[in-house]
Amino acid sequence: MKIETVLKKMDSEPVQPVRYFLDLGDDFFILNSAIGHKILIRHTGYQCKACGSDEPVYRMGFCRKCFFEHPAAGDWILHPEKSTAHLGIADRDLVFEQKMQLQPHLVYLAKTSGVKVGVTRKSQMPTRWIDQGAEEALPFLEVPNRYSAGKAEVALKAHLADKTSWREMLTPKSLKINLYEVLEKIQPLIPAELKDYLIEDPDLFRFEYPVENYPERLHQIKLNMNRFEGRLTGIRGQYLIFENGGVLNVRNHEGYMVEWEIL
Repeated sequence: MKIETVLKKMDSEPVQPVRYFLDLGDDFFILNSAIGHKILIRHTGYQCKACGSDEPVYRMGFCRKCFFEHPAAGDWILHPEKSTAHLGIADRDLVFEQKMQLQPHLVYLAKTSGVKVGVTRKSQMPTRWIDQGAEEALPFLEVPNRYSAGKAEVALKAHLADKTSWREMLTPKSLKINLYEVLEKIQPLIPAELKDYLIEDPDLFRFEYPVENYPERLHQIKLNMNRFEGRLTGIRGQYLIFENGGVLNVRNHEGYMVEWEIL
């Protein structure tokens, strides 16, 4: 079976285990069905996800020009505390930024490579946690805009991680940590003006991933006009895991044109 597509972030369905889909544009392919099979991936070119040019991808699926100009690549994406739409101040495109920033956001705890604090639009739950490969997630604040979520995150990340180590996440160890207990400890650190947004009796979300086994040694696969072949043994977060320890971060390869062959 051969598939030609431009790589995008994998879609997912929050069943147990998580079901993953490869976006083919006008169709999709259930990637779980490829686990246990050998896959050949050829990199054939690029397509910027904003302008569609064949310029090499610079970051986040954008060519260099779009990365520095497109509103979906602004600093507020990775740094919510830099959001300014609530003040009516544009970064790159106020209409776009108001649409994205002025909507309910969640601040959450998650078990990934350890316990981390993070921010997501409410409309992105539980997708955001699956994309990070979280074992569990506990949303505890629901605020009206991205800036407020970023303010809470900044206050807490001095005490908790705000990033996931992909190596540790793909080398699972039992984290005997109760997220409710962690929340109880950090509540005094939440800015006073945001405490009214605490979620009463928050629900804990749990996730299982379709992984046969985790390799002992891991190495990143970087396509860059190359080809890769290996037996797919699992999927977690946005990572494809192969028998030889190779790990392909699909999200880091957004905008790459590829040919897939399932052998």
